[in-house]
Amino acid sequence: MGNFALAHNRIRIMVLLIAVVILLFGVRLIQVQVIQANDYRMRAVNEMENTRSLPAPRGEITDINGVAFARSVVATSIVVDQTQITNPSRVANFVAPILGLSVSEVTASITGKRKWNMVYQNAKPALWQKLTAAISTYNAKYSSMSPERIIGFYPERGYIREYPSGSLIASLVGFVNKEGKGATGLESSMNSVISGVDGKYSYANGYGAEIPGSQSEISPAQTGTSVRLTIDRDIQWVASKAISDAVRASNAISGTVIVMDPKTGEILAHATAPTFDPNNTSKISLVAMRNPSVQDVYEPGSTGKVMTVAAAIEEKRITPNTVFTIPYTLKRSNKVFHDHEKHETQRLTTSGLLAVSSNTGAIKIGELLTNDTLYNYLSKFGVGSKTGSGLPGESRGILPKVADWSGTTAPTVAFGQGYSLTSMQATSIFATIANDGVRVSPTVIAGTTDSSGNFTPAAGRTSERVVSVETAKAMRIMMESVVSGSGTAPTAAIPGYRVAGKTGTAMRIDDTCGCYRGYTASFIGFAPADKPAYVISVTIQDPQGMHWGGTLGGPVFKKVMSFVLQSRHIAPTNSSIIPVALNEKELQKELAVKKVTYAKTSG
Repeated sequence: MGNFALAHNRIRIMVLLIAVVILLFGVRLIQVQVIQANDYRMRAVNEMENTRSLPAPRGEITDINGVAFARSVVATSIVVDQTQITNPSRVANFVAPILGLSVSEVTASITGKRKWNMVYQNAKPALWQKLTAAISTYNAKYSSMSPERIIGFYPERGYIREYPSGSLIASLVGFVNKEGKGATGLESSMNSVISGVDGKYSYANGYGAEIPGSQSEISPAQTGTSVRLTIDRDIQWVASKAISDAVRASNAISGTVIVMDPKTGEILAHATAPTFDPNNTSKISLVAMRNPSVQDVYEPGSTGKVMTVAAAIEEKRITPNTVFTIPYTLKRSNKVFHDHEKHETQRLTTSGLLAVSSNTGAIKIGELLTNDTLYNYLSKFGVGSKTGSGLPGESRGILPKVADWSGTTAPTVAFGQGYSLTSMQATSIFATIANDGVRVSPTVIAGTTDSSGNFTPAAGRTSERVVSVETAKAMRIMMESVVSGSGTAPTAAIPGYRVAGKTGTAMRIDDTCGCYRGYTASFIGFAPADKPAYVISVTIQDPQGMHWGGTLGGPVFKKVMSFVLQSRHIAPTNSSIIPVALNEKELQKELAVKKVTYAKTSG
């Protein structure tokens, strides 16, 4: 019995050990087949097959209403198995005209022993269909085993970038390079957002090369995030046409129009001329691809007088009705300054000298402020710092430190020269006046939409008070005189609306000689003046012949602003213009009327 019990115990132990082994094997099997199945599959793929990236389509760039400015469309790369080409010369002569390539190019790509070689990268699907149809027709003449048949061409899926609006907004949107990465504009600065995530596929390895047709998807590609701009395509079209016509008519180097909502900082249009077609960039220079609104700096000229006058009013050194004696010339330090048109010595109010854009008048106002005070106000308005637009390549402009000012710097700065800014900065300055003295950073981004269709609004804009509500209101009333019959830009007036603005005609710095040569003509304004809804800046660089800002920029402003007000259904808020005294005689007459009215009321 003892031996039997011992044998029985041994059997029980053996059964238990077998059960444990089976259990462990089962657990391992579950781990391999279920828990780590994908890891082992990937390891097997890597050991037995090669892998490549599966291109992800980039997100779209659209206008505020979803109209595409940039989008990815399916493309077909045409590849070849060279070992299947029996007569490269004959095949190349047949294929080349269909693909639009030279015979030598096709011959080089299909001749050799490689199992995979690129023939035509990122072709439109229609071209692949055209090729296969032609080959099918050709092969129908021969038996399936005939060496005359053409075989060995295969398609591979990819994407190309398409710009449906062509050159309409090219300087802002930019384009992608041959590798599918953003090269300029928003395509570049937002590349990481728009790009998406590439997928992965495996392929059979045929003597060190991918065997066409053997591809198997491992992980799908994830579409990039789409970017919705604040741009309105219709307004953009009108602005683009207006500035292109103006640049062409004046034989200017370039021009820019920016349309901005002063309350939100949103840019509704961003037009530049000349421009380029992002669908065809092979022969476009890097200079033409720049975004001049934020990359090119210039001296503003008389539009800068707005900051000088606003600073003096804010500091309570003047009022709109302060009277100045305005000579044609003024000597300061070792330089004589003068107005743009010769005149006898005048007695003008602040409103009057702003209306006629007097340089000597601006100098006199600037002298009521210390150099530090004038510098600080220009800084608060945004001169010398980026606007916060986020656009690539944005310049800070140039504002020399007060310590570096010479005896002629302060008077020069007072009438808008001696410092430089961008068109975006200039637009922001006037938007500050239109927005009751609060500067809101401009933006072209309304928000983003992920691959699932979820829209995320852009972050709120930063804001800073520059001058008081009272100062801004006084400036708007005075700036209405600029578009009056007595001002420098009657061409900017819009029937039925109160319009305010300022002209600028500044000498341009020529980098080739380090001297002034040519002019920058500009007009910046807003409407309705009593309740500003939109600000529009017009900048024209180096026009030939007539170069006055009011003459060149005023009509462009009128065309674009008229369309904006109508398309956005902005009704005139108050058709009666508040009168301002432009000279001493008008002021005395106005004061006399007020005294009589006061006497009658008090009696």
